[in-house]
Amino acid sequence: MTGTVAPRDSSRDGLLKTGAAGVGTGILTPLIQPVIDHINGSPGDLRIALLAVPFAILVLVLIQIDSDNPWWAALLGAIVTLIAFVCAVNAAIWIDGQISGSEKVVRNILSGLAGGFVGSGVMAVGISLLPAGPRDPLAWLPMLVIGTSAGALLALDNALNFDLLSTLYPVWQAGVAICLAMALRRTHHA
Repeated sequence: MTGTVAPRDSSRDGLLKTGAAGVGTGILTPLIQPVIDHINGSPGDLRIALLAVPFAILVLVLIQIDSDNPWWAALLGAIVTLIAFVCAVNAAIWIDGQISGSEKVVRNILSGLAGGFVGSGVMAVGISLLPAGPRDPLAWLPMLVIGTSAGALLALDNALNFDLLSTLYPVWQAGVAICLAMALRRTHHA
């Protein structure tokens, strides 16, 4: 046994790096909001989509590295991510409006769950349609579960009155990024 070293699990190391990158983009997301708010005359959905640019860049890199998709498909995946972010925010706002008679904490939890589900769901559907995207619905199930569950952190952000900080974005983006990498690797290495 002397001199032997167990082989390193590069896929686990890669997932840790992916998670760390997701935390990084999640920290950056609320910090760029004041800059985006200074863009005059742009529609609200465009400003919401611009908030997702750091995470969309991470998604582009993941699709390029972890799948057999061409460069233009990775760019399409980034655009899907921007659209998913807008859909998630709008779903959360809609749910909040539908249950306006409930306690604020309940509204925030349900809005977060809805937004997390819609965001991860739109990403899963959009990216699965890429040329080398995983078609197996089970490949996307972890992303839907993590995205939906992490969405509930919206209630914590609101309870703590976070403005330029967030618990939601780092956790959601790290979890969804890891699940995306796992789904893409499932097809890439199959």
